[in-house]
Amino acid sequence: MKIRDSIQHRNNWLKKPITSHQYSHWLIDNGSLTYRLQQHYTNFSVKSVNLKYAKPLLDEAILLKHSPYQLALIREVLLTGNNQPVVFAHSVLPHTSLRGAWNKLGRLGNKPLGAALFANPKVKRTSLEFKKLSRYNPLFKRATEHLMRKPSYLWARRSIFSLNTVGTNCANILVTEIFLPQILTK
Repeated sequence: MKIRDSIQHRNNWLKKPITSHQYSHWLIDNGSLTYRLQQHYTNFSVKSVNLKYAKPLLDEAILLKHSPYQLALIREVLLTGNNQPVVFAHSVLPHTSLRGAWNKLGRLGNKPLGAALFANPKVKRTSLEFKKLSRYNPLFKRATEHLMRKPSYLWARRSIFSLNTVGTNCANILVTEIFLPQILTK
């Protein structure tokens, strides 16, 4: 296998979360994860851990049809249930998508992005993609920065949320949700 093929293979996301076992019911749910977590936990909150303009990961830029050299707003939050981090959410918001109806999404602070996206019936979501993240994945590293004990892998899902704006413009946001081990306990 050539080096390029190896890199491409590692970046592949799955259409189904094969071997996800106990994470499966969390991964495949197409609804609002925020709403589901609010129903599951008595005490749910969002904690902003990173908000800055940076280059998206290469596979993220390709998926968004965004130049890998162009900056995008990267928003990372911990979703907590009963004061335990249960999901690490990583969102890529291209500058061009932060106009019009979505101009306030970059200033959500500790408010959930999912609530804003699912509240608008004009927002469309692509099919979910899934990946078992290894310790070498940059998203794994960011997701586990706040954990005392590092797991050997984490399951993630991602999708693009789109909003057609004036004319033929379309605003796109990539949301990746990484499920932390605490989600399996209540």
